[in-house]
Amino acid sequence: MSQSLGEALPKEMARVRDDLLPLYDAIPTGIFAATLMRRDLDRAAHALAEGDVVEMMRVYEDLKGYKE
Repeated sequence: MSQSLGEALPKEMARVRDDLLPLYDAIPTGIFAATLMRRDLDRAAHALAEGDVVEMMRVYEDLKGYKE
């Protein structure tokens, strides 16, 4: 069964925050990517709080694009 956006977005936020940010913070050249990740995490939290489904879909796709 597929997840709803309300379930998938927080999981993707946790993946970026807990798994990827520490990796990018650990390398000097990772500061730009880490800054973008933090911006998108803030956007996601705001979209969830506001119930803005369109922005939730946009930021979900942005977060999915971050890789190790």
